[in-house]
Amino acid sequence: MTPIYLDYNATTPLDPAVIEAMTPYLRDHFGNPSSTHPYGKTAHDAVNVARGQVAALLGAEPNEIIFTGGGTEASNHALKGVVFAKLQGFFGRWARGAHIVTSTIEHPATLQPCAFLERLGCKVTKVAVDRFGLVDPDAVKKALERGTTLVSIMHANNEVGTLQPIREIAKLAKERGALVHTDAAQSLGKLRVDVNELGVDLLTVAGHKLYAPKGIGVLYVRKGVSLEPLIHGAGHEGGRRAGTENVPYIVGLGKACEIARLSLPDATTKLQRLRDRLWDKLRAGLRDRITLNGHPELRLPNTLNVNFLDHIGAELLQKTPEIAASTGSACHEGHVALSPVLCAMGVRPEIGKGAVRLSVGRFTTEDEIDRAAEALARAAFTGR
Repeated sequence: MTPIYLDYNATTPLDPAVIEAMTPYLRDHFGNPSSTHPYGKTAHDAVNVARGQVAALLGAEPNEIIFTGGGTEASNHALKGVVFAKLQGFFGRWARGAHIVTSTIEHPATLQPCAFLERLGCKVTKVAVDRFGLVDPDAVKKALERGTTLVSIMHANNEVGTLQPIREIAKLAKERGALVHTDAAQSLGKLRVDVNELGVDLLTVAGHKLYAPKGIGVLYVRKGVSLEPLIHGAGHEGGRRAGTENVPYIVGLGKACEIARLSLPDATTKLQRLRDRLWDKLRAGLRDRITLNGHPELRLPNTLNVNFLDHIGAELLQKTPEIAASTGSACHEGHVALSPVLCAMGVRPEIGKGAVRLSVGRFTTEDEIDRAAEALARAAFTGR
């Protein structure tokens, strides 16, 4: 029997409409978008349509959209591109004098580029979060310095779903002359994301979190922001990202963004209803043997990260093969290690070892929710 898929934060299946939109560009329209003949023009036009579809979802202009090889590349480009564009000179001194403010619960696609830039001399300040995984804007304000280059705080945490006060953070950063980047890979399509309302200069999109293929993403770059290319070569994407465009995947991402735009705000309501149904049924079955990670209200409408007390999350999921989900801890040779996110939130190891992330999506049904809750509750009781 096919497991109930409750891991939409890890990746999403392709929407059938996305597959349908992509198919002609996999089968028939193979032209290079840079070519001037009809084959190239067909591909070029398709890329432009997709660029407009992505821009419409973000409240951006089409020329502010850069197609990338995924969300990780987009975040790398944002961080390295800003630093390298502002600072020039001998390679070993490029990053000296640059300052990035980020948080302790960012995705590795942000934290690892920060670590790389730190090795080049860039100063990186990591702001702590509270027990809900929430960044305090005042903490960001205190971390800002004269000449701070960039503030990079994710829009929503991928593990616990906590939504960050990006608008307030962006306002504080702009007052000090810093640019603002946010990773919106998890929030886009689940709730309204508008770059102008948020006040950000750069924003990361990951296609495979949005019912588009893996290996395609977007970096939104506000008009006027100077950015050194991450990949150098020919003048693709307005000279900002070299490499022949992946037309089928770009078309798929464009279609996915169109679907997401048209589905909001109803999609948010549906996801929240399913998530809350799952939480209510788990609590009814387990009562005080389950606790919540993340903010109780300010979180993604689809994300439920819970601790099954007196259990190890990975072992519990092994006992419920009918469910596909993720854990917040890893067990190696009898030792349980919490995720860096739960550690940063101050979750006690004896509690966090039982963490499981359950994330619903577009194709989740109420029947699946009910069966999943029953299976998890049964496994939690029999495994005690």
